[in-house]
Amino acid sequence: MKLEKEVVTINDVARLAGVSKTTISRYLNGKYEFMSNRTRLNIQDIIEKLHYRPNNIAKTLKSNKSGMIGVIIADITSQFSSILLKGIGDICMANGYQVIISNVDDDPEKERQYIGSLIDSRVEGIIVNTTGYNDEFLVKVNETRVPIVLADRTMKELKIDSVATNNYKMTFETIKFLVKRGYRNIAFFTEEPKGNRVRHIRRQGYLDAMKDLLNIDGNELIYTIDTNDKNTCKEALKSFNNSCKNKLKAIFTLNGVTLLNVLQSIKQCNLKIPEDFYVCGYEDWGWASLAYSKIPVISQNSYEVGAEAAKMLIKRINSNRKSKPKYKEIEARLIIHSPE
Repeated sequence: MKLEKEVVTINDVARLAGVSKTTISRYLNGKYEFMSNRTRLNIQDIIEKLHYRPNNIAKTLKSNKSGMIGVIIADITSQFSSILLKGIGDICMANGYQVIISNVDDDPEKERQYIGSLIDSRVEGIIVNTTGYNDEFLVKVNETRVPIVLADRTMKELKIDSVATNNYKMTFETIKFLVKRGYRNIAFFTEEPKGNRVRHIRRQGYLDAMKDLLNIDGNELIYTIDTNDKNTCKEALKSFNNSCKNKLKAIFTLNGVTLLNVLQSIKQCNLKIPEDFYVCGYEDWGWASLAYSKIPVISQNSYEVGAEAAKMLIKRINSNRKSKPKYKEIEARLIIHSPE
């Protein structure tokens, strides 16, 4: 009774089981070769009765394996990030790993600091949804400390294992979809790209599609908005509307946050979809199709991006870390909702 109220140690389990501490250690590590079935069941019974939990810190120091994986998220407020984390968590749990999550608020300095803290916590590897400003640092950590896998946001050159969506192809194909519907005046509403590789890739996909399909310089139709200042989106809408009066107009949005800003601004400016603007873009968060059933949206499998990143990291942890970095692309798809 006394033991249930105090911290139970491996010595307590060994004493009550009538075996050595080494035997208990072998049991905890699944090494039953030289252990009778009776002894194994007795140890199991005592562990359950005492509610004994092994000292993971001591176990980590001895085996040099913590059973922990770190995750760096650039912006945890994004719905994309929450689904990404779900994919990572499910795979890690299925493989016996615990996850430590750090949100860095798109701050490069925080990213470096938190990666250092994760290493100090003896994680076996780190999945990074990067800010885009610490490429050299990440490469060095990957080569000298712990394996890293980049999820969603990748580097220009493949120097680290990476998993991403087919952003360029999906953007190009969506602009082609708009062109086939008769649109030539297609604006790209975006946030400032900064170090975000995904934004740069989608921007380039848009520019190449406009040039190849319409022989138009898309730079003149790119509108950069501040999602924290709603007026920037309203002004962009007015500017685009005035520059293409009495013409078919379409808006392609960079991501879900931009799409939300565009839809809100259209309503506040007393404009209509699709009469004034045909709107489509990233990404399918559900509410867009509820509010406007005619809006085509690009659906990313963010869960699969997270799951594949976790699988890639666990494989790297348990295999040859010196092999060439690998890249996997997860297919997105354009969902075209039937009109009402």
